[in-house]
Amino acid sequence: MIHLTALPAFSLPEEHRHRGEPSAWARMTRPGQPIHSFLEAAFFDEARNLWLADVPYGRIFCISPAGDWQVMHHIDGEPHAMRIAPDGRHIAVDYRHGLIELTGPDSFEVLCTGRVGQPFLGLSDMCYGTDGRLWFSDSGRTSLSDPSGRVYCLPPAGDLRLLLDCIPYSNGICLSPDGAWLYIAATRANQVWRLSTRLPDNSQPMVGTFLQLSGGLGPDGLACNDRGWLAVAQAQAGRAYVYDALGDPVAEIRLPEGLWSTSVAFHPDVPNRLYIVDAQTGSVFASDIPD
Repeated sequence: MIHLTALPAFSLPEEHRHRGEPSAWARMTRPGQPIHSFLEAAFFDEARNLWLADVPYGRIFCISPAGDWQVMHHIDGEPHAMRIAPDGRHIAVDYRHGLIELTGPDSFEVLCTGRVGQPFLGLSDMCYGTDGRLWFSDSGRTSLSDPSGRVYCLPPAGDLRLLLDCIPYSNGICLSPDGAWLYIAATRANQVWRLSTRLPDNSQPMVGTFLQLSGGLGPDGLACNDRGWLAVAQAQAGRAYVYDALGDPVAEIRLPEGLWSTSVAFHPDVPNRLYIVDAQTGSVFASDIPD
């Protein structure tokens, strides 16, 4: 494993830093601390803009390749992640509202709040497969003392399916580049789990521990590149790890400042360039990983 230090790439402009009272989500997760933002769920679109969700203040940011920040959506909610659906819609997992469509700059439509008799606990992260299936995690406030975090799958034309309900805080989620494997961050167990996307017809899929980590809070955001490398943002440790498709370590990347590493994204055109989001400083850092 090589050891690297990331370099600053983007920083949340002062005009977008919240200065008022913390939101209810901020008071719940960071009691007594002033929270200017809490950036999560980085991803690149086809134009190479970098998108981020600001959970406590209901904002979705878009950062241009030149580094210009724009608020694309600002809602009364707690969006943990947003992705552009295959049909172009902006779909988000919102901790308070559930699965939603962002229909305008300040509007949204609730698409799903859970299954009958089983409301969502508090959604956390999401990803789309090339087949249009949506995979998303439902963490709520689960942990080792209540390992009931969930993972769902929603086909383009089908019913919501509960895949797992036994995870100590189901968090980051991503697919391998061939779509064969789904990776899930089990944050409070300090593990990354893996399961096949070839799901059984009428039973829960087999799932196993792919990585056992240590330190910090546990893995948060996950991302894969086209080489099959898996990047892991290690929450409250100020670092990210990269592993190959077999789970062997490739790199450890430390941030020059900030400990709240929440999210990772590989650049689409430079597959060994990793972007790491730090929510404590409101910054995005980048590192090129040698072959």
